[in-house]
Amino acid sequence: MDHFYIITNYQKDTEGRTAFAIQAYLEEQGKTCYVHERLSESPGKNRKGTDAIRFHYTDVDKIPSDVEGVLVIGGDGTLLRAARDVVDRKLPLLGVNMGTLGYLAEIECGSFQAALDQLLAGEYHVEPRMMICGEARRHGRKIFEDIALNDIVIMRNGRLRIVDFNVFVDGEFLKSYSADGVIISTPTGSTGYNLSAGGPIVAPQASLMLLTAIAPHTLSSRPIVLPAEAKITIEVGSSHGTDIDGAEATFDGDTSVKLNSGDRITIRRSEQETMLIRTKTTSFLEILREKMNK
Repeated sequence: MDHFYIITNYQKDTEGRTAFAIQAYLEEQGKTCYVHERLSESPGKNRKGTDAIRFHYTDVDKIPSDVEGVLVIGGDGTLLRAARDVVDRKLPLLGVNMGTLGYLAEIECGSFQAALDQLLAGEYHVEPRMMICGEARRHGRKIFEDIALNDIVIMRNGRLRIVDFNVFVDGEFLKSYSADGVIISTPTGSTGYNLSAGGPIVAPQASLMLLTAIAPHTLSSRPIVLPAEAKITIEVGSSHGTDIDGAEATFDGDTSVKLNSGDRITIRRSEQETMLIRTKTTSFLEILREKMNK
């Protein structure tokens, strides 16, 4: 690779110090490197839905056409946003961690030079990661559509009370949950909210989807593993209370859409994939041991 683009989280990378240090290092090696300018995170309309909130993070139209790889500085949240922003460009991403756990962002910011040397020497591989897409409908009319690398979460909106969720798989009724919400996770997202809600950890190279209820009002609820090609439909039932706040679906915690009783969201495997650059030979189990012991 000779042409790079840097996306940095300016809240963590104060004044872009790490971004500009990486840019300078790459340019010393004779490479071309661009740094994205700071954008305000003001709410806007999502390009695929009208009843949604989108916090723009990266203006993909400003990424030069000659860019071959993207370096993402921040944490897993920054990388998730960047992955969704640039997915149509099919650019591979390398994460530089300035966050806490950093399952996705593989390089620690204090040791980026060694990783960049490997990258420039061709000592890396590109790992595809499965993504999912969700389409929300109201009275049969599509109100929102977006993709996610980690998960799509449908949960109560507003005051504390449980909501009924009816789950269908490939058109067949599976079960109903009375819970705070339901998580549909990819293998990549299994170490995120899914893990906190008691779901299983899955190797990121796997091809499947995980269905995990959030705080279900039962003693017998268990996470469910489904094939990657399954079509999962979640129907929002009634809330157990007097309010009409309804529910909300969020995509990687970045975009969201309000849902009313009777609305449905259908989740399936996306045709898009996120491509992650890996310079380390560390196995998933080694990473898991390290991160889980923190």
